[in-house]
Amino acid sequence: MTVRIAMWSGPRNLSTAMMRSFGSRRDTFVSDEPFYGCFLKTTGADHPMRQETIASMDCDWRSVMQTLRGDPPDGSPIWYQKHMWHHMAGPVGYDDFTGFTHAFLIREPGRMIASYLRKRDTAAFEDLGLERQAEFFEREADRLGHAPPVIDSNDVLTNPEAVLSKLCDALDIPWDPAMLHWRPGRRGTDGVWAAHWYNAVEKSTGFGPSETERVELPGEAQRLADRCRPYYELLAAHRIGAPG
Repeated sequence: MTVRIAMWSGPRNLSTAMMRSFGSRRDTFVSDEPFYGCFLKTTGADHPMRQETIASMDCDWRSVMQTLRGDPPDGSPIWYQKHMWHHMAGPVGYDDFTGFTHAFLIREPGRMIASYLRKRDTAAFEDLGLERQAEFFEREADRLGHAPPVIDSNDVLTNPEAVLSKLCDALDIPWDPAMLHWRPGRRGTDGVWAAHWYNAVEKSTGFGPSETERVELPGEAQRLADRCRPYYELLAAHRIGAPG
């Protein structure tokens, strides 16, 4: 029986490094933002490499969902799926993910927005997906009767083995030390948008140092971070592997 892990994240949340981590396991196949093409085609959003992304992917919502419910392409017992909640702008939603194991990856809003603005000129609340991520989290918590696993990117950077081993326990999969390291470079499972977004992770061989520097945002970006913060804090209250 396949364990399908749907990891829900916003942009610039360590999500690609997490995909590298799970992709280092021998028992796991990974998928990179499978609804991204659907999102771009449905919304007309002007993202970097828009046309290349649409051309490279299945852009039919129901077809993508059917594929994700099927067998992993390589027959692995675990299928790790990297999802961005702000991509879910079409007819597929929470109720379509019956049988999936859900987890949530978060990052302090100021750091997330500062990183996002290094790749794009502007950021909007809808680009970050935190409100819908929090809504999805609460629905899943109600279904389970307890909080689904939440991890904070900086907790992972601070102590990757401690946090990821606890995450594996929460996902009911064995801990694998191979998750701490990977070879540099691009993967065949990376989306074509890797050329724009993944330059740092392509050089990496493991998780980097924790984030300790102070982030200063200009006025509009700071207001955006303040708007995101209540949703971040709702999830952060349940994060596993937090220091202290």
